[in-house]
Amino acid sequence: MQTLDAWLAYRDFRLLWLANFCANTALWLQLLSVGWLVKDLSQGSTVGGLLVVSVGAINTLPGLLVNPLTGVLGDRLDRRKLVMTVQAFGAALALAFAFLVDSDLIRPWHAYAYVLISGAFLAITQPMQQVLVSNTVPRAAVGNAYAINVLTITGTRIFGPFIGGLLIFWLGYFWNFALEGGLYLAVVLLLIPMRLRYAAALPESVSRRFSPVADFRDGIMHLWRQQREILQIMVLSIIPNTILHPVWFLLPLFTAQVLHADANMGGYLLAITGVGGLISTLAIASFGFPSRKGYILLAAAALSSMCTMAFSHSSWLPAAFLFLALMSLFQAQFRTTQGTVVLTIVPDRFRARTMAVLAYERGFLTAASVLVGMLADATSASIAILALGGLGLLLAAICTATLQRVRALE
Repeated sequence: MQTLDAWLAYRDFRLLWLANFCANTALWLQLLSVGWLVKDLSQGSTVGGLLVVSVGAINTLPGLLVNPLTGVLGDRLDRRKLVMTVQAFGAALALAFAFLVDSDLIRPWHAYAYVLISGAFLAITQPMQQVLVSNTVPRAAVGNAYAINVLTITGTRIFGPFIGGLLIFWLGYFWNFALEGGLYLAVVLLLIPMRLRYAAALPESVSRRFSPVADFRDGIMHLWRQQREILQIMVLSIIPNTILHPVWFLLPLFTAQVLHADANMGGYLLAITGVGGLISTLAIASFGFPSRKGYILLAAAALSSMCTMAFSHSSWLPAAFLFLALMSLFQAQFRTTQGTVVLTIVPDRFRARTMAVLAYERGFLTAASVLVGMLADATSASIAILALGGLGLLLAAICTATLQRVRALE
């Protein structure tokens, strides 16, 4: 077993892991808190479902503009300093929003503005958090390190929403957003002593010839000419990242409509998704990957869709917990496998741009979530979740039949 090999062996990776743990805890706190805040502010509205779903998804919208620039800057500048700068602004924004929430001035549009601005920050930091893994460990340790890093997502999904739901239930929303700001500040402090010992040499300067468009096009052309399997993985990742992801945003509605429960139960549901993801990533970190990674990606996409369909009508609480945990298990398997493949086969000088390309399709999550919210208002949260699972399963079958380079991945 090699569960914590990279974590124990490399000091810089430990610092990055702790920083990512804080950043992802803050993200899950925001996802839970904003959804319930807008649900309460829009009480009695005929478009309450649309508002709840779209406010959770809109943080991906800035990625349509920011992600190309993120990739270019990440391959030309110091990635560590870039993340530190952005997270410092994120801390100030979260604290300011906490005080706004605590006042009588808060309105739903304030939540939308907050999520949009923080979404622009997220479009910069999230790809860098992944790329930095390969800059803090040698190539041979990337698979283990990336799986351990995914624990910062699945692990924080367990207790972040759990604590957040209790804070909302007992103390209100102020402390959730204040805690979010404190966590972003912790990221900055943890990255100060970290060093990138396994990064490619940076360009000596950003010359006058620097062109973000040209640099981004250069990264795309590299993938098209030499590593087209990455572009096919991007197509497949639409299933967990765009089609199935609105399920998280529908949890407040599902909790209220199907389980007839409050925000604390909504926190438990979001937390249980972390349990499934934790089991998956611990298994990968401990025992490594089996062969045929392409088939793992395809199977994980299909199985997570099937579990989504099963969850959609789980009015019995244990069944809801089970299918939600299984869905997140297969999604964690997909994302861990995807990230490891990319970081091990793509040269470091193209990694930030490649991760930005892979994240780009998440920018369309907002439009997808608006449609899902409208469907939930017209029917119910259960019907909307069932439709998402069915669409994901259909696309998984099409990808299995057509994406030959993905099937060939070892």
